[in-house]
Amino acid sequence: MFDQPHVALIAFVAAGALIALAGVWMSSTADRIADRTGFGEALVGGVLLGASTSLSGTVTSVTAALHGHAELAVANAIGGIAAQTVFLAIADIVYRKSNLEHAAASETNLIQGALLVVMLALPALAMTSPAFAVFAVHPVTPLLLAVYLFGLKLSRGAQEHPMWRPMMTADTRDDVPDEAETGSVSTTRLFLRFGVLLLAMGVCGWVLAQSAVTIAGWANMSETVVGTFFTAITTSLPELVTTIAAVRRGALQLAVGGIIGGNTFDVLFLVASDLAYREGSIFHAVGDRALFLLLWAILMTGILLLGLIRRERYGVGRIGFESAALITVFAGGVVIQAVQG
Repeated sequence: MFDQPHVALIAFVAAGALIALAGVWMSSTADRIADRTGFGEALVGGVLLGASTSLSGTVTSVTAALHGHAELAVANAIGGIAAQTVFLAIADIVYRKSNLEHAAASETNLIQGALLVVMLALPALAMTSPAFAVFAVHPVTPLLLAVYLFGLKLSRGAQEHPMWRPMMTADTRDDVPDEAETGSVSTTRLFLRFGVLLLAMGVCGWVLAQSAVTIAGWANMSETVVGTFFTAITTSLPELVTTIAAVRRGALQLAVGGIIGGNTFDVLFLVASDLAYREGSIFHAVGDRALFLLLWAILMTGILLLGLIRRERYGVGRIGFESAALITVFAGGVVIQAVQG
């Protein structure tokens, strides 16, 4: 469909712009849904917003896998996790009152972060284990889905019956519903609006995948580089936009939960991609560069978890040590990927 490089580039940029615009509206709608349903910002951010803003990335990875582009599918998924994690450091810089991880303390976000580490470790084990698949699907694929569903159950339990509570300070932003924000629009209409935005995300993700393959061939770049730098970052724009928008609205737990929850959902890209890739297990069709991306994402998630647990109140320029470390590690990974070509 996008055989010409200039057409593919225009389609790529247009789809990215639409994804960013839809992300702004999604953040506002999700915040109102969290208040209206009583599920809380962290849970709605981690599940509803996180999964929804990841839809364009899901479509991108699945489309790439269907056409046999295993490296592009995996790089898009894991590269997006690294990019989205560093977005929290950007949000921390935007939030000038205190360290974002201090103000947005939540047991649900801690559980989601630990869940993400576990889910990232499983594909790494699959890539380094002997080649084995059932109907071209690796056993880790259904296990990933089961672990994700179990993690959602834990998160919901933590929301309803928390066994851990953060120490409240003057800078801690508690999740208190704002009735003035939710009273004018019905709950049904809020969900319908969210559904329309969700559909737009999916269409844009398909356009990105189709145009990215053309761009990769035209620029003579590897699928891993295109997936990590182009499709992953572009399909992650909703997370950046929704995170910044949530921080400006004061919905701090929604901002953090949206990123971490979106990252856990992004690992499920690999589940869908393994099912879509018909030449065997996708975990055995990729090389060491995909393993590097997984370890890169695990390292960044571990740093973020340290920041969420430590809750440094004020750091350099009011950002915590974790934000500075995330930016450094992300930049280092980008340089390594660029050097490898």
